[in-house]
Amino acid sequence: MPRQLGELEDAVMTRVWQWNRPVTVREVLEDLQQERSIAYTTVMTVMDNLHQKGWVRREVDGRAYRYTSVSTRAAYAAALMNEAWSQSDNRAAALVAFFGMMSPEEREALRDAVRMVQEPEPERDREPERDREPERDREPERDREPEDAGEAEQTREAEPEQGSEEGDVPGAGAGR
Repeated sequence: MPRQLGELEDAVMTRVWQWNRPVTVREVLEDLQQERSIAYTTVMTVMDNLHQKGWVRREVDGRAYRYTSVSTRAAYAAALMNEAWSQSDNRAAALVAFFGMMSPEEREALRDAVRMVQEPEPERDREPERDREPERDREPERDREPEDAGEAEQTREAEPEQGSEEGDVPGAGAGR
């Protein structure tokens, strides 16, 4: 269960996420010092804590470490939302209240996100059938020419009328 990052942890992680490359304590320190007075050892401690908590991984580079994020800010935000949502005793009501707080632009972004994760039902249903029953739609006897007139007559007599097979839906079959 993710815990919300502290204010300084968030400031450090924001840089790690934005830069999207291995960073040193010195680089983060210099950027943070543009906003506040902060000591090298403070940033080093925060980055070590983030490493211990699993937010960043580190590799030795000379006498320093280079830190990279383990996941994205989006994954972090999603984990926090999921954690908050799981605390509700009425998840539907919590979602309705949350959606009500959103701007129209945020609701449209949510609709787009839902569309991205939803797979169309017909595609999901059709694919496994094809895998389980590969011969279902093929009729090999119709694909070859009869060798003589007698065989052609037997084939025509054995063929059912269109739409007469159980489960057929008129106009649903390809080529029928």
